[in-house]
Amino acid sequence: MTDTTHSGAGAADEPRRTSVTKRGGGDPASRGKTTIADGVVEKIAGLAARDVDGVHAMGSGLSRTFGAVRDRVPGGGTKSGVTRGVKAEVGEVQTALDLEIVVVYGFSITDVAGDVRENVIAAVERMTGLEVVEVNIAVSDVKLPEDEEEEPEQRLQ
Repeated sequence: MTDTTHSGAGAADEPRRTSVTKRGGGDPASRGKTTIADGVVEKIAGLAARDVDGVHAMGSGLSRTFGAVRDRVPGGGTKSGVTRGVKAEVGEVQTALDLEIVVVYGFSITDVAGDVRENVIAAVERMTGLEVVEVNIAVSDVKLPEDEEEEPEQRLQ
């Protein structure tokens, strides 16, 4: 079998040039599929929401109470404190999030919700590459200053 591919004028003593072809074709980063679990997006969103000034906690009072009990029992649950109050629905290229937060008394709820929405969208899109189509925020409680004095007593019991 002879190679009839030559570059140039076809001189017999000219070195043959071959083009380098990547196996599999295309950019290596585009070969295969990456899937991101709902829990991964929930963790990212939960951490980003907690970074906002004025957010005291995530989740409703009842879910925080059950979560505290579950955290004390070995193997008590799969929902970690980071994802408490966060629900994500992840598709192939988009995600939607529902967050439940407790706002510190004295902070503007609309400002805190807007800051949470911005921070969560930025973090999730930057880390996952997914488009965040919506972030729904439910404010389930307001953390009052006198509540801070009561919490340590509850934890000691």
